[in-house]
Amino acid sequence: MLENQTILVTGVTGQVAFPVAAELAKRNRVLALGRYGREGDRKRVAALGAEPVVGDLAAGEFGEVPDRLDYVLHFAVAKSGDDDFDGDLAMNAEGAGLLMQHCRKAKAFLHCSTTGVYRAKSEGRIDEASPLADHHRHMLSTYSICKIAAEAVVRTTARQLELPTTIARLAVPYGSAGGWPWFHLMMMKGGVPIPIHPSGPNYFPLLHEDDYVSHIEALLGLASVPATIVNWAGSEDTSVEEWCRYLSELTGLEPRFEASETALEPLLLDTSRLQSQVGPSKVHWKEGIRGLVAARNPELLKG
Repeated sequence: MLENQTILVTGVTGQVAFPVAAELAKRNRVLALGRYGREGDRKRVAALGAEPVVGDLAAGEFGEVPDRLDYVLHFAVAKSGDDDFDGDLAMNAEGAGLLMQHCRKAKAFLHCSTTGVYRAKSEGRIDEASPLADHHRHMLSTYSICKIAAEAVVRTTARQLELPTTIARLAVPYGSAGGWPWFHLMMMKGGVPIPIHPSGPNYFPLLHEDDYVSHIEALLGLASVPATIVNWAGSEDTSVEEWCRYLSELTGLEPRFEASETALEPLLLDTSRLQSQVGPSKVHWKEGIRGLVAARNPELLKG
């Protein structure tokens, strides 16, 4: 494991970066970059053993960030969902480039992107060379476009600065902090229909927090110039229908599926690059789902 390193992490208050920072802070100096405008965020981050560092990605304000770091893990993301392309591009794309410029002396830079940059395919799996598209257009109008723009900035900046970089396209993260399956559980509890695309099964590979935390060092080890791109997803093919039915087994709550052309289109991913160079996921999806319910809503478990 990484040890005695100085690591800058962005987006620490979010679902994905929080457990990453918590684990790394046990053996490293972790600097947690954020604006810290919400009450309690600074204390929550400090409780992990990380050091809150104030900065603003969109403004390029990194005065509290030392220019000598060992590694940078960039998880921060803006997804306004209200057509604020200027704001979201400034945060996601420009901010990534400005951060890389400030941290250009680092050993490696990990940029967390999303599999939401891909164009859905009716047949076959999606690998890292597959076509890109505005996959999330119906849910978050700025998201996919801004994440594609951010990747372009990161790729260019990595070459300009000769900064070894990995772009990890994250699928569906979940665990004790929540995730998409937990939102579906809450919809089931409230009797709300769960939208699924009619071209299903609606495959979206789950990746448990224990697995993605354990992948960090290996992903940094893949960093290169030009940037390495890898699908960051679980090894098992999982679908919305399948995990909702398993949630039903655990809780007795029944999912109500509603076919909709505006639901996210399925993304059946090729994870062979990740599995060969980082390793397969270890947490079976059913084990992870049960753990999620036990952590967040134990009262819903049958028996």
